[in-house]
Amino acid sequence: MFSLICKRFKNINSNQAFTNRRYFFQKWYPGSYSNYKSFKREGFSSKNRKNWYIAAIVSVAAGAYYVSHLEYVPVSNRRRFNDVSPQMEKRLSQQTYLQIMRQYKGRILPLNHPISRRVQQVMARLINASKLTNVEWEIHVIDDPQRNAFILPGGKVFVFSGILPICKNEDGLAVVLAHETAHQIARHSAEKLSFTKLVLFGYFIVSLFYDPSILSRAIVDLCFLKPNSRKLETEADYIGLILMSEACYDPNEAPRLWKRMSMAETKAPPKWLSTHPTNENRIAKINQWIPEV
Repeated sequence: MFSLICKRFKNINSNQAFTNRRYFFQKWYPGSYSNYKSFKREGFSSKNRKNWYIAAIVSVAAGAYYVSHLEYVPVSNRRRFNDVSPQMEKRLSQQTYLQIMRQYKGRILPLNHPISRRVQQVMARLINASKLTNVEWEIHVIDDPQRNAFILPGGKVFVFSGILPICKNEDGLAVVLAHETAHQIARHSAEKLSFTKLVLFGYFIVSLFYDPSILSRAIVDLCFLKPNSRKLETEADYIGLILMSEACYDPNEAPRLWKRMSMAETKAPPKWLSTHPTNENRIAKINQWIPEV
């Protein structure tokens, strides 16, 4: 059917076709004929053609820039785009560090506190296994019921006391801290910033041809940023599992920890709304990796 249609259109004389279109507009839409002529004369040949040129030139330059900033993630060997230097990554995190220190001033446990010492001992073994150099590690334990822990670029470690009952033992604490250390090994913070640049570039290209409002912030977040975040969290689980094993902690504690975390969470958001994979998904993945580790 498609070939017959093509043959039919090939048999139509181009001048006759234009005459028929002109007659159609003059007869049925007389007021629009001038607009039609204007569109034919200026529509694609001016603005749209210029936009195509811009898109082509910028895309070629961006492609070369993209390829020149491809690298392999340590341990997982995944190839990714990253154009943020370690120095820039550390500088950007400094403001966050100062803000956290101000926010929890008076609730940070002293370094000689038993809980602080426990965290320091686990981190010491993980740091030694991580082979991370030129990092000025600072370990802070915050007396707060949040079930959370994270490490800022540059080695600023924060552990909230609320996560310790979930960890239950040193192996459980090693699961959490190895996961956070894995983010530093893979430099996921820098990768997220780089990925955001790619999303913004795509937004710019779309805006050359369409109304950019069709790509709302929510759509970009759900379709690009959150899936990318879940991918990085899964990779940190994998690298962290290897790291804790090299530090002589039991990797079999990892699925047990996420089981306890799942039981402690009263209401978790749907997977597609979360920046992290579900606990069930994590457990399944970790059980697949344990024989390898």
